[in-house]
Amino acid sequence: MSTRWGLTIDCAHPGALAEFWALALGYVPAPVPAGFASWEEWLAHHEVPAAEWDDSAALADPDGAGPSLSFLKVPEGKVAKNRVHIDVKAGGRELPHAQRWPLVLAAVERLTAAGAVVVQVYSIGGRPDHVQLADPEGNEFCVV
Repeated sequence: MSTRWGLTIDCAHPGALAEFWALALGYVPAPVPAGFASWEEWLAHHEVPAAEWDDSAALADPDGAGPSLSFLKVPEGKVAKNRVHIDVKAGGRELPHAQRWPLVLAAVERLTAAGAVVVQVYSIGGRPDHVQLADPEGNEFCVV
């Protein structure tokens, strides 16, 4: 049996970064936990100071298949390359290159319009294969 897991991303602006990743992955804001009418009610119940209510954001896969994503406000900025990164599988490795690559490029265009920056295009066997980008806070990810 597998264990449920999620990914937490440290950041300066949780709400804004959650909006970017919701667009990138087709995720939605995480549902309010059962028994609560709102996230504010849940936060108050758990005695989180009101001044900290904007210190995090959470996303969920609307299909329930992917991991949850949490965004946590931290005081320090990013200082080194990520050791773990997200792959946005826009093209899918199972498609022929001629079909896959335009899908990758379309996703890169959509994500750069939303604030991502292209870091590098990687080639395999003399043809472009995937694109490394950085999200609006500099976290690297790939579009494959």
